[in-house]
Amino acid sequence: MVPDLAPVWLTVQLAFVTTLILLVACTPLAWYLSQTTAWWKAPVSAVVALPLVLPPTVLGFYLLIFMGPHGPAGKLAGWLGIGTLPFSFGGLVVASSFYSLPFVVQPLQNAFEAIGKAPLEAAATLRASPWDTFFSVILPLAKPGYLTAAVIGFAHTVGEFGVVLMVGGNIPDKTRVLSIQIFDHVESIEYVQAHWLSAGMLLFSFVVLLALYLLNPTGKRRA
Repeated sequence: MVPDLAPVWLTVQLAFVTTLILLVACTPLAWYLSQTTAWWKAPVSAVVALPLVLPPTVLGFYLLIFMGPHGPAGKLAGWLGIGTLPFSFGGLVVASSFYSLPFVVQPLQNAFEAIGKAPLEAAATLRASPWDTFFSVILPLAKPGYLTAAVIGFAHTVGEFGVVLMVGGNIPDKTRVLSIQIFDHVESIEYVQAHWLSAGMLLFSFVVLLALYLLNPTGKRRA
């Protein structure tokens, strides 16, 4: 029996939107962390890396409060007429963006740090503007980092469970993503449907990692 594919499509949408938002939002943050030597670099880096060590349920709990009717994000959403964020697709996007933040920031930061000062100084001697320098020098040289960040960010969002369950619940066709659907099948002893989805996730994870190792030029040079 082929399982319901609605959670698969919802998960793909969530991962795509989250990855796109993170690539844009994390670029200035990663660039700042790669260039600054200020004392607050360590605290900021620690905050960015918190989802790596923080239990997803803890992060989901505080995000639920943050986006709730009395939280800052909840009040802002109400003022803008967006409606409530918890138990909605928008809430899932916000939660996933926080949870996958370090998986996008760190590859970008490493790519920016690897560029060094020489290309930037050469661009400055040619009187290139900051925007010209970014699009003509930094972006092409950091392409492997963007590839890694996009792939890992997308894959990590696909595999989320605890955070999306805390923030989005388990609403069919609205917040029930792939990982929650698998849990539902196992809980209902529907192992055939669980096998279909789990095998798909296993294959997807392998393909993602294989593509990352094969297509990343940095990995090829190190090999």
